[in-house]
Amino acid sequence: MSFNSIQVKQQRHLLAAPEGALTDIVIPSIFGFNLTEDATIDPRVWVPQSPCLSFRPLCFCTSQGYYVNLLRFTGGGILGRHRHSSPVHALTLKGSWGYKEHSWHAYPGTYVFEPPGETHTLIVDHDCDEMVALFHVTGSLLYVSEEAGDIIGFDDVFTKLEKARAWYEECGLGRDYANQFIR
Repeated sequence: MSFNSIQVKQQRHLLAAPEGALTDIVIPSIFGFNLTEDATIDPRVWVPQSPCLSFRPLCFCTSQGYYVNLLRFTGGGILGRHRHSSPVHALTLKGSWGYKEHSWHAYPGTYVFEPPGETHTLIVDHDCDEMVALFHVTGSLLYVSEEAGDIIGFDDVFTKLEKARAWYEECGLGRDYANQFIR
């Protein structure tokens, strides 16, 4: 085999995904938050968690224990006090938010790194019409009581996936709609 034919085989390998590789996840228009202005976004992709809180899954990485989602608050609100077992990365896309336990406030374009073990209460001001942030959450989000700090619940990639599946089934997209985000 000549040097050129080896190079061609190597280059061909570099152009294609290796056997067994997962497919890409490509989600157009994640910036289409305002559903009244963007008719191309199906509002059912947002999974409600409370009257003011919903999330839009982007990736459920069940093999590595993380999820990536857009978190949206409408009209302000609170995500109960919680602790992270692993790092969290956040990027604010719209509106503003902060943690009751910290003095900083995040605005569009603000990146936040949350270290493992951090305990805090996410607050969106009531005068904020809509807040949207991209969160990459690794490991568990442990809900803790305000009084004693006892663990009272949790979310992880598997609970978020189940919430998405249940909602997609209920809203008519079908339970399997969530499968496109699993890696």
